[in-house]
Amino acid sequence: MSNDHTDASATSDLSAALRAVLPALDEFISSTGGTSGPDPQTTWQASLDEPLPQRGAGTDEVLRVLNDVVIPNGLRIGAPGFAGWVTTAPTIVPTVAGLSAVVAGTQRYWLQPYHFLETLALRWLKELFGIPDEYQGIFTSGGSVANLIGLGAARQQAGELLGFDPSRDGSAALPKPRIYASSEVHHVVHRAAGVLGLGRNAVVELPVDAEYRLDVGALQRRLRADRTTGCTPMAVVATTGTVNTGAVDPIADIAEVCRTEHVWLHIDGAYGLPGMLDPEVRDLFDGVSDADSIVVDPHKWMATPIGCGAAFVRDRALLGRAFAMEPAEYLDAQPLADTDEPRSPFDDLGVPYFHFGVEQSAPSRGVLVWSVLKEIGAEGLGERIRRHNRFARDLAARVQASPVMELLAPPTLSICCFRYVPPSLPQGARGQELLNELNRAVLRRMHERGRAVPSGTELQGRFAIRPCFINPRTTTSDVDALFEEVEECGAAVWKHMA
Repeated sequence: MSNDHTDASATSDLSAALRAVLPALDEFISSTGGTSGPDPQTTWQASLDEPLPQRGAGTDEVLRVLNDVVIPNGLRIGAPGFAGWVTTAPTIVPTVAGLSAVVAGTQRYWLQPYHFLETLALRWLKELFGIPDEYQGIFTSGGSVANLIGLGAARQQAGELLGFDPSRDGSAALPKPRIYASSEVHHVVHRAAGVLGLGRNAVVELPVDAEYRLDVGALQRRLRADRTTGCTPMAVVATTGTVNTGAVDPIADIAEVCRTEHVWLHIDGAYGLPGMLDPEVRDLFDGVSDADSIVVDPHKWMATPIGCGAAFVRDRALLGRAFAMEPAEYLDAQPLADTDEPRSPFDDLGVPYFHFGVEQSAPSRGVLVWSVLKEIGAEGLGERIRRHNRFARDLAARVQASPVMELLAPPTLSICCFRYVPPSLPQGARGQELLNELNRAVLRRMHERGRAVPSGTELQGRFAIRPCFINPRTTTSDVDALFEEVEECGAAVWKHMA
């Protein structure tokens, strides 16, 4: 008697399933309206919230719910007016490339095109950003893991200099490890320190200058002082594009300190590394190629689908020692090709990326980066970077010319931090409290209206409205609309508060 059976899931006719949801997806992508969905949460959540199905509803019903409920109420961070945080929706070609990888490149290993595109895309990124060819690159799920990998390599070097292997023996033998960064450093660095067993308190936050860049003098003084008290200076994190203001730390000066003090230099360029493609700020990135590890997130300014970061480490062997997996028979015992010409895609795993990061199984991410650069090239990406940086500069100029606006930080890349300041504001501490309360309310009102959606931050106790322009769909008219929204919402909120 045969035990064959048909699985309950649909396993063929992909084109029919895609046709069922493509109209809704096209409508979602092409919508030029606001960032708010057409329906508040109260309706769509009630449609989705149900007990665990014991009997499946079937393929058609799932596709219907996707088409009618899920997709139309999706997150509209690709709308032209969205300029919040440091995120955006992918453009069309990498979206399709991602789908192709889900179907045809499920794993990044073995002798197949998606594996080759991992290597090719990493090579292109190195060329694009001036990273020397000897660096070992690896794609990750984003900046959090990419920073973890760079700092994990730094921990490995620090341990080996003291004569032990921290990946094998742990971090306890590292005397008071220290990671130095500015007070503007992204919080994922603290988490990486915790995950690596160093402790979040190992991150030493140093002061910044008037442009929110790491104070190099303070760095040098703290490094030398810590050595005298038995600390282990493990790494310095320099940020090229902080998430608060877009500031670029003085890389070349920091690199000189790291060389003198023999400390690992890690560059967090998750958001801002592509900023070097703008000639107006290119000099700020001098020294990047002197770093020991470098991070960039293609799912930010390059607008690939989310879940695409990259880390590059100068010393390939060191990186391998930091993250190498233990031998496993089910991998190592596989028969390989006995000739120079493979006869099967399974004759070789290809580049062993599982030895250079924290993931073993991983999706093919290189195809996303390859598709973007193949479509628009370095010139197209550079034009995007210049356009977005110009948006921030032009907005800053309008803010400075306005009688009811105040610029809170000079724009370096594509972030502009400012606030609404009514002319009748009381003086003193009460006035500053009211300003923060007012601008938080302005931002909430903008989010509710949905025409323009920036985010907010605090700079030296001052609440700032903070647009970050990385959205490929944003135009000059959308920047104008954002400015107008702050004016209108500011006036309306202040009239209610005053």
